[in-house]
Amino acid sequence: MPKILVIDDDTSICESLELYLTEEGYEVHTALTGTDGLNKAVEVSPDVVILDIRLPDIDGFTILEDLKGEDEDIKVIMITAHHDMDTTIRAMKEGAFDYIHKPINVDELDIAIQKALTSLEMEKKINGLLMEPSRDFRVGDIIGTGSAMREIFKTIGVVSQSKTTVLIQGGSGTGKELIAKVIHYNTAADEPYIAINCSAIVDTLLESELFGHEKGSFTGAISRKLGKFELARYGTIFLDEISEMSVNLQAKLLRVLQEMEFERIGGKDRVKVNARIITATNKNLKELVSEGKFRDDLYYRLNIVAINIPPLRERREDILPLVDYLLKKINRDLHKKIAGVSDEMIDVFIKYSWPGNIRELENLLVRAVVVAQGQVLGREDFPDLLGSSVSSEVQEEALGVKNERGEDSKLCTIDEIEEKHIREVIRKAGNNKGKICEILGISRPTLERKLKKYGIKFESVKG
Repeated sequence: MPKILVIDDDTSICESLELYLTEEGYEVHTALTGTDGLNKAVEVSPDVVILDIRLPDIDGFTILEDLKGEDEDIKVIMITAHHDMDTTIRAMKEGAFDYIHKPINVDELDIAIQKALTSLEMEKKINGLLMEPSRDFRVGDIIGTGSAMREIFKTIGVVSQSKTTVLIQGGSGTGKELIAKVIHYNTAADEPYIAINCSAIVDTLLESELFGHEKGSFTGAISRKLGKFELARYGTIFLDEISEMSVNLQAKLLRVLQEMEFERIGGKDRVKVNARIITATNKNLKELVSEGKFRDDLYYRLNIVAINIPPLRERREDILPLVDYLLKKINRDLHKKIAGVSDEMIDVFIKYSWPGNIRELENLLVRAVVVAQGQVLGREDFPDLLGSSVSSEVQEEALGVKNERGEDSKLCTIDEIEEKHIREVIRKAGNNKGKICEILGISRPTLERKLKKYGIKFESVKG
């Protein structure tokens, strides 16, 4: 639940905003003075601060500076009753995220808060860096008994003996990064493992993230920054969603792979690449090459060793061991003691098409474990597949049950299932966005994006 801190010496504003924002699903804290506001900011670590510029004890700009000094990522929305250009410009220059005039328009405030939270979410993705503590990733962490998975295990064993470039291809949720981690920890467990999601970072920023920059090389480059290739040292750099990289940056990456060295942006010194490069994509790179959307020379450089992960629907023999493995993991993480899944649901799992692959299976199990009343997960714990109001439709479409004419029903896509579930949650939650986010386990900005994606309006799902 996002945390919001309101700092304003007007008691009525604090009380009304606390009431409104709490109903919208936020955790709200208030302060009537700048000193109290700064203390509460340290205490609760808010995501967003709504800050009045004129306070009785400390100037709002001083508070803004202190807040940004403590946490440069914090989003501060300044509010004031004074409409002057200089104050607005100064607020934005000094790091305010947005600037709203009194009397506060709640719709304008809503938009500002959602933008701030979306920005925070994107910044976490932009960091794109997973430098995890070393642990023993074993091939046993990948569940698979079929011939395709056995071949993947063999390939992992072969590539772990060298630092060959590896391309991992497979649908979303098939476990591409898990395979990358297994390769890394069987090759260079004591070195950094760094992951970058190429689709989450804009092109200009991605170049800086990968290769670093020198001080003054562009506006905002106030100091030298080391890129992920440099930080990876002799470890592994994992470039996820490589198909989303722009053609311009593809050319630069190709040059790095050819020469195994690069220059920081604005720099002259050559930096040697010592890390293994693993890339992954859920698209067919060969098709993208033929369509002119991906460089053929880069494709051949990346495709030295290819690992193609089959979708879960082609690995039905692995569903039962996957359920056992994931339940043990979920029990450990959530401190639960779920014994297993009913035979009825196992049968449903085996017949289901799993468009979201292992990630979908894990998400369903996590949600079921959280809400389960008993020790064995049954049909009542999986409303996404067999929920009371959508059970027949989802079950028939998802499982390919014969319709009245004896024809196979259309298989549901993950988006169709998700849309049905969101609509059902909205009905049951009484259109309370905070409760809806809590049930779905998503943030408010994510909910807004999904509502827009599926064209869901609250008035259309009442009753």
